[in-house]
Amino acid sequence: MLELDEPDVTTGELELEERHSLRRVAGLSTELTDITEVEYRQLRLERVVLVGVWTEGTAEDADNSLTELAALAETAGSQVLEGLIQRRSRPDTATFIGRGKVEELREAVIATGADTVICDGELSPSQLRNLEQQTKVKVVDRTALILDIFAQHAKSKEGKAQVELAQLQYLLPRLRGWGESLSRQGGGAGGGAGGGVGTRGPGETKIETDRRRINQRISKLRREIKAMRTVRQTKRSRRANSGVPAVAIAGYTNAGKSSLLNRLTQAGVLVEDALFATLDPTTRRTAAEDGRVYTLSDTVGFVRHLPHQIVEAFRSTLEEVSYADLVVHVVDGAHPDPEGQVSAVREVLAEVSADSIPELLVINKMDAADEETMLRLKRTWPEAVFVSARSGAGIAELHQAIAERLPKPAVDLRVLLPYDRGDLVARIHRTGQVLQTQHVEAGIELRVRVGEALAADLSNFVI
Repeated sequence: MLELDEPDVTTGELELEERHSLRRVAGLSTELTDITEVEYRQLRLERVVLVGVWTEGTAEDADNSLTELAALAETAGSQVLEGLIQRRSRPDTATFIGRGKVEELREAVIATGADTVICDGELSPSQLRNLEQQTKVKVVDRTALILDIFAQHAKSKEGKAQVELAQLQYLLPRLRGWGESLSRQGGGAGGGAGGGVGTRGPGETKIETDRRRINQRISKLRREIKAMRTVRQTKRSRRANSGVPAVAIAGYTNAGKSSLLNRLTQAGVLVEDALFATLDPTTRRTAAEDGRVYTLSDTVGFVRHLPHQIVEAFRSTLEEVSYADLVVHVVDGAHPDPEGQVSAVREVLAEVSADSIPELLVINKMDAADEETMLRLKRTWPEAVFVSARSGAGIAELHQAIAERLPKPAVDLRVLLPYDRGDLVARIHRTGQVLQTQHVEAGIELRVRVGEALAADLSNFVI
């Protein structure tokens, strides 16, 4: 058990312990009569069968996509039993995988004892309904699976609001009634006298009431997120006014962004070998070798076909990247398809207008990748920096590469500052570059390179 007073224990380690303390357990029934109350507090481990449609690309691409879906399912707390891939020119409009494959899927569900089917794509409401009717088990698509993971891992007030908004936007067109609840009405008996005062008339069906309440909740969440966005913009503008450069760490989920942030700044944020382990952005200050201070911000991880509901709800968080001076794009070098990861991340960056910002490509996990892969990646991206956040290899080179790409102050000056103006000396060291220093009787003589705002404040001391 971790103790709070241990000096080596970080906030991230405590969060990881808390997360692992309530894991789903296999083999537990959902019936209260079969298990103890203590066991019921644990969530039942769902047994799932995966199914995907291969419409384009190679067979290896289709396998990688299904492997990623399996990793998503395991992160959500499921046990993957089997995976099926259907080769089609396009998904079937009625059942996503076609009538013949549905029968095969039903047989796989029965043979494995699965209670859930997860589809590698976003299903329409009719596809979802048809598949559930024919397989007789719960059907979940890729979007709902990612939203479930986000709901489990959101910690901050803003993160929870963003996840709830994304889930409600996804749920609204898929709202269904069960049994008689579709036609159950809140009004009276068709205008008769039996309903009593205030209940006469055609009334409102239960599903219409649910839709109205969801729309009201969506409107409220948007107002709350807008207010939080204002707070975030205020903090961002303060950092910009201080002249401190901003560096954003972006990349595919589980590429090692949080590990890299910890290695660069000793931030102590949560690190876990799972997809979307951290959702809430973390910003830390650090300094280059020449003394210039800059901020490093960790952002939410990306994934192929990131649901548009997530991009929309997390826009204020993702915009941290678009306001950065440099994007450190982290890639998992040990992944089977790192090129696909880079394309997926750049696609999302373009959606939030961050594709024009200078990019530093960082290939992480070089200690876990084989030599042939590393040679191929070095040929593909000769300008990239190769590191291992776990072992620390290449971190010094990464520090240097970030410092070289930080925005350079524009104005060269020679100033003589009195010894009682230590505040200006500190500002120069924090936001500019000191090229030469000499202590004389009248004060400190400096040759500096600074921004325009600081140059204006130094104008009375220029030699």
